[in-house]
Amino acid sequence: MSARHDAVTGMPEELRHDVRLLGKLLGEVIAEQGGADLLEDVERLRKAVIAARRGEVAGDEIAAMVAEWEIDRAVQIARAFTCYFHLANLAEEHYRIRTLRERDTGETVTPESLAQAVQELGADRVTELVQDLELHPVLTAHPTEARRRAVVTAIQRVSNQLTEYSTPGRGATEREESRRRLLEEIDLLWRTAQLRDTKLDPLDEVRTAMAAFDETLFRVVPQVYRSLDAALAEGTGTRVPLARPFIRYGSWIGGDRDGNPNVTARVTREAIQIQAEHVLAALETAATRIARTLTVAAQYTPPSAALKAALELAEDDNPDLVSEMATRSPQEPHRQWLMFVAAKLAATRRRDMDLAYRSPGDLLADLRLAQDSLARGGASRQAYGEVQHLIWQVETFGFHLAELEVRQHSQVHAAALEEVRAGGELSERTEEVLATIRAIAGIQERFGVTACSRYVVSFTRGAADIAAVYELAAHALGDRAPVLDVVPLFESGQDLDNSGDVLTGMLELPQVQKRLRDNDRRMEVMLGYSDSAKELGPAAATLKLYETQERLTSWAAEHDVKLRMFHGRGGALGRGGGPANRAVLAQAPGSVAGRFKVTEQGEVIFARYGHMAIARRHMEQVANAVLMASSPTVGASTAAAAARFRGVAERVAASSEKAYRALTEAPGFPEWFALVSPLEEIGTLRLGSRPSRRGLGAPRSLDDLRAIPWVFAWAQTRVNLPGWYGLGTGLASVGLDDLKAAYAQWPLFNAMLDNAEMSLAKTDRSIAQRYLALGGRADFAEQVLEEYDRTRTLVLLVTGHTRLLENRRVLSRAVQLRDPYVDALSHLQLRALTKLRTSDVSEEERERLSTLLLLSVNGVAAGLQNTG
Repeated sequence: MSARHDAVTGMPEELRHDVRLLGKLLGEVIAEQGGADLLEDVERLRKAVIAARRGEVAGDEIAAMVAEWEIDRAVQIARAFTCYFHLANLAEEHYRIRTLRERDTGETVTPESLAQAVQELGADRVTELVQDLELHPVLTAHPTEARRRAVVTAIQRVSNQLTEYSTPGRGATEREESRRRLLEEIDLLWRTAQLRDTKLDPLDEVRTAMAAFDETLFRVVPQVYRSLDAALAEGTGTRVPLARPFIRYGSWIGGDRDGNPNVTARVTREAIQIQAEHVLAALETAATRIARTLTVAAQYTPPSAALKAALELAEDDNPDLVSEMATRSPQEPHRQWLMFVAAKLAATRRRDMDLAYRSPGDLLADLRLAQDSLARGGASRQAYGEVQHLIWQVETFGFHLAELEVRQHSQVHAAALEEVRAGGELSERTEEVLATIRAIAGIQERFGVTACSRYVVSFTRGAADIAAVYELAAHALGDRAPVLDVVPLFESGQDLDNSGDVLTGMLELPQVQKRLRDNDRRMEVMLGYSDSAKELGPAAATLKLYETQERLTSWAAEHDVKLRMFHGRGGALGRGGGPANRAVLAQAPGSVAGRFKVTEQGEVIFARYGHMAIARRHMEQVANAVLMASSPTVGASTAAAAARFRGVAERVAASSEKAYRALTEAPGFPEWFALVSPLEEIGTLRLGSRPSRRGLGAPRSLDDLRAIPWVFAWAQTRVNLPGWYGLGTGLASVGLDDLKAAYAQWPLFNAMLDNAEMSLAKTDRSIAQRYLALGGRADFAEQVLEEYDRTRTLVLLVTGHTRLLENRRVLSRAVQLRDPYVDALSHLQLRALTKLRTSDVSEEERERLSTLLLLSVNGVAAGLQNTG
């Protein structure tokens, strides 16, 4: 019996029902639009790849089948499998949501929840930790979302109809109508183009991110705070909350210009305006909704003297407006006040300065006035229910939604400073650097310093790179320069090693000294996971980052600095990705200290924030992990394990890095990589506004290649090399007993091997061989496959598993069910890639083959559920 057969038979009935229903409806659409023969070809390929997994059909037979089809027919088949993956992913998401709800029985505490953290640590300890708790996700425009926004929206509509169809207690007529609507939306998904015709503009990326805010983030944040408040003490919603807001969102979208000339000062200004428009509209809508329902009569809930006085003052200043509200809601002063608040928010959005709020603080004062009056009048549930939710939303999002951060490369600053000091005519790029600083100043003037003050410097090599930004700011605006918190970003192995010295040098800068005096000695440093992993390999980079965190934690204590580490983690395992809560618990002791800041990008944003239930679960898991990691008990246990296994880590890191560099730095490797993968073609997918290369290095250099296309291209080849390569050699350098002990006792080592295991599980050796053969370098191909075999064997030995993901039943089932269908798309992609790499083709045929290749790339990304 195959592993896939076990996965199918072990699939929960509800999930099996949804997958079959959606697959059947997609089949109807395919037959209607493409004819029965198209559906027959899709089925023929589907059955062949499943049989191949059982060893009943050879890969060469499938390749021959695929080669028989006209390119246009192959494109249609690729579309079919891609749509299937979108629907299968949707079915799994629905099953996950159902499971989360079923497990929330109220009888037991949900694991990895805020309630579980309170149970483990105690309410008093968590109340103390919450005072400094800060969870700071930063949304980025890194181009790792392969789906068009139109496709994402189409999938969401299918999701809504599936929910309607699955609602229990519906009559036959209602169910039939739901089925018809579900079929209509699947038909629309099939007709929606999978590929973008035009490249994304940075402001398109801003608007795309706003969809996550509008649909999920704004509403889910108060639910998370409510969960914490309920866990801390009984009576939540009827008393002053014990939970304080601890989530702060940041954004690089419209602010990250490192290697992206499309992000200009104008874009940065417009990005914050778009953010403000969305958050002010959301606050206005919420205030209006609460006002409409707040029908508490004065005779039963008398207003406080302060609220009466505020209403009288409001009427003096705005007689027509307030009089109209009094007429519409007589004897309902609290309702009148909230309607007035909503009107002021509308004026703020319109920039009607006669009525607009000057700051979020003024809005909070008005809301707390209403809350206090309601509480004094005995309406505690109204005071600490929806009104409290709105207060939490204002405290979390302000009037700017998310802090917009600017990022630029240190080389750009160095060149700009050289021009400024020379005193001659400035280049366009230098003028743009200065314009960006002026844009930051303008944003601060309108929205306050917290809206935009962090300036991240990529590839920081020394304190001079930080000083350069302050000098450029002084040149741009003199004494009117904006408040800047310049954040060094350490990405290479050498830069990570030198990070402490750089921070020490920063302490000597007058501007840094002033900021430390003004902000209670708070400082931030960013650690780059993607580029360090691309340079050193996954194992060596993981251990190097951990050592860096240890050193920086000691440095902060020595210099009396409250240091926050900003983790630049990618979505994919080869870029530092993986389960976020486990990543937090694997951090060096003392490095979290109640504060966790991390990037959320591309497909990760919609995977984590596409649905309320999943978003709430994700945020609770991470908050739980931050609280647990900040506990002295957990920290002491982790520190002891790190000390015990330091020698193991050093040997694994040294050997794995040597093996990784031996491959990636070998002569001819970059050219070989470009041949065996769809690297160059991925650049035409128009995933984002940013080029796939920084443009600061040699065109054929891996150093110049960004980490995202590096990981994305390897995922397409089914090799997933960035997630595991070198680890096997590293593990082989240490005794098995020591490795097993480290895996059992050290969270970092455990997470590293489990992440590698996930990456190995998404690797397919037989398909990978076909890609690797395209490069004409049997030595490289053999080297990669030998390391794969070594890594797979040793990971299984150390974890004690008999097969990959043996202890991750749900994930294992998902991978095994998807694998054959991903195989189908890989064979279609290989047909196109082989022809493009080995044959002279006409321009027309090249275009058609490229369409097939890019559609298959899109489908494989959906099937594997990750890009870069």
